[in-house]
Amino acid sequence: MYALSPSGSILHPPLPKPYPHRPPKCSDCAYSPLFTKQFFNLLQECRSPIRNSKKVPGHRNSNTSFKAGAFSSNNEAGTTPVCVVLDIEGTTTPISFVTDVLFPYARDNVRMHLEETYDSDDTRDDIELLRSQVHDDLQNGVIGAVPIPSDDTGKEEVISALVANVDGMIKADRKITSLKQLQGHIWRTGFEKNELQSVVYDDVPHALERWHASGVKVYIYSSGSRLAQRLLFGYTNHGDLRKYLCGFFDTTIGNKKETKSYIEISESLGVDKPSDILFVTDVVQEAVAAKAAGLEVMISVRPGNGPLPEDHGFMMIKSFMEIPF
Repeated sequence: MYALSPSGSILHPPLPKPYPHRPPKCSDCAYSPLFTKQFFNLLQECRSPIRNSKKVPGHRNSNTSFKAGAFSSNNEAGTTPVCVVLDIEGTTTPISFVTDVLFPYARDNVRMHLEETYDSDDTRDDIELLRSQVHDDLQNGVIGAVPIPSDDTGKEEVISALVANVDGMIKADRKITSLKQLQGHIWRTGFEKNELQSVVYDDVPHALERWHASGVKVYIYSSGSRLAQRLLFGYTNHGDLRKYLCGFFDTTIGNKKETKSYIEISESLGVDKPSDILFVTDVVQEAVAAKAAGLEVMISVRPGNGPLPEDHGFMMIKSFMEIPF
């Protein structure tokens, strides 16, 4: 039923039917308002010409202001919470940890890992994925691709070819499922042997705990495999943070620089509208793709991150504690 004023205007529309009569969405588990008056005051401040001209020291050739329209106010205050989807490198974790620790560990241990696990189901699956990828690479003339012989030629010959291909893929920083899956299995051994411990920024566990307590659902979207993501957040310098996370997305859902990937994510999360999701990344191309899919976007500015183009138009944060909810 509608509540009407004496003039006939609608005062209170009927409440929507509760779940399960509508699709589940990320706000179903929220048990407190997330958007406060202070949050929307900040949004108005962010749109002022004076604030738009503010620069963040130490980041040359980048738009470091809170740009108008960068974080819209489509949601009514106090009524619509958001899901948060986080990138990893340069957002939750220093890029240097990935490039200087994880990648070298995988490269240095690939031969030993393949020799020790050659007949396991996981490794057989990894080998078949790599065979398929290398077959395509050879047809496309990818530099560094080496033919992988059949199993009949012998284990050592197969492993040597795999090592050569994996080394080339790592050096080229390729974002492909076959490489990421193998790396995840190698890193799993490293974490379980206490040879690896992941690093997250100090503000990350505090923000995750706060969002979790407020009912915000947090997800990860990274080019690393879902196994690698679970390992990274399970063995951190701040302990196991997986209890604050609701799920993981990797390249099996799509390339991070393609809009259709973020459409798929928003449909997977069951939100009423894509703008119910906030995506945080350090890569402008990913931000553009997510924005085109209707998500809200913020750019993470962390020490060691690459330079950003001018006038990119996105709100920028140097800490998750700056996110106003």
